[in-house]
Amino acid sequence: MHKYIVMGPQGCGKGTQAKMLEKDFDLVHISVGDIFRWQVQHHTKLGAKVKRIVASGLLVPDELVNEVVTERLELHDWNYGFILDGFPRNETQAVFFLERYDVDAILLIEVPDEVVLERIMSRRLCSNCGLDYNLIFHRPASPDVCDVCKGRLVARADDNPDAVKGRLLDYREKTQPIIDLFRRKELVVAVDGTRKAADIQAELRERLALPAAVGV
Repeated sequence: MHKYIVMGPQGCGKGTQAKMLEKDFDLVHISVGDIFRWQVQHHTKLGAKVKRIVASGLLVPDELVNEVVTERLELHDWNYGFILDGFPRNETQAVFFLERYDVDAILLIEVPDEVVLERIMSRRLCSNCGLDYNLIFHRPASPDVCDVCKGRLVARADDNPDAVKGRLLDYREKTQPIIDLFRRKELVVAVDGTRKAADIQAELRERLALPAAVGV
């Protein structure tokens, strides 16, 4: 069984690396952000609560985030392990997790702020079907047109330079104490996230003593 937490700033490729490990090792990719988005989209009681909190400009409180993660892990559908993505976001959440669960490694994908900014500013979203694109890594066949439904591609409302820089500053301030905590426990496996996804994955597998990806 393998139990990992993947960390890194927005646009570092956490989801891509998690999916590659998920596929080959039958791991369950648990994205806390996806859980919250699903709850909001399906108008659940939790989703309504989260929507009110976010609309008021506040952060979802640690107690609620911890509860959601605990409930998800208690489903025990991760027979071969899991990859936790988007948690913990601060030291309080990290301490909560370590008091209740063990983890094999923290996969830290390091990317400079200027690279993160370029990647995020290249993101596009289909206004019709919601499919994600990136003008660097996943370009549409026709400019500004979705390959699937032919809907118009738009930038996300909060993907502007000032907002992205603000999120990065917040990430650095809140994440460094978590990384320091995990480093003291010798759990951190840090890799350079500016390279090709396959190269990052190869290094992660080598350092985690996992079999290499087939065909790579």
